[in-house]
Amino acid sequence: MTTTPKILALGGSLRRESYNQLLAKEVAAAAASAGAEITVISLRDFPLPLFDEDLEAASGKPEAAKKLKELFAAHDGLIIASPEYNSSLTAALKNAIDWVSRSDSKEEKPLSALAGKTAVICSASPGGFGGLRGLVHLRAILGNIGITVLPDQLALGSAYQAFDAQGQLIDPSQAERVKALGTSLAKHLQKLLA
Repeated sequence: MTTTPKILALGGSLRRESYNQLLAKEVAAAAASAGAEITVISLRDFPLPLFDEDLEAASGKPEAAKKLKELFAAHDGLIIASPEYNSSLTAALKNAIDWVSRSDSKEEKPLSALAGKTAVICSASPGGFGGLRGLVHLRAILGNIGITVLPDQLALGSAYQAFDAQGQLIDPSQAERVKALGTSLAKHLQKLLA
């Protein structure tokens, strides 16, 4: 009997009209069609101060960081659509990972909400590379904190003309690549949880 995998999907941008949030939703829809239970969030809904150990020691973990950590902990897999800012991932995404990575007690294992998860990564960008350079850094960070990142990824260039008014991909070949990415994560997790 296969357990239904739970997947958390998010874009790494805080922008309201984020191409990466649209891309995360599209990959998530493909994973849902392949049998996964999906939760899509926006980092914009979890406002966080820059990670600062002094702030954490003085005030504890911010409520938004606690909620975000609970969401990560409750899911088996991750879909992360990360824009490229200056050839790397966004400060907002890195900051969210830093807050979620923190233990809440001496008894809690480090990285407990992250380690052991499986992820797929993708990016959308107005440029021709589609955010590919930022995915290199994201893959390295996720791997170093114990997240298995599946080999296939997607970098979607010319994002300003890739989506229709409903936020769906216009090009059928790109839509197929997105479908394959979401499906691969769902199927991989189904095998792991079987």
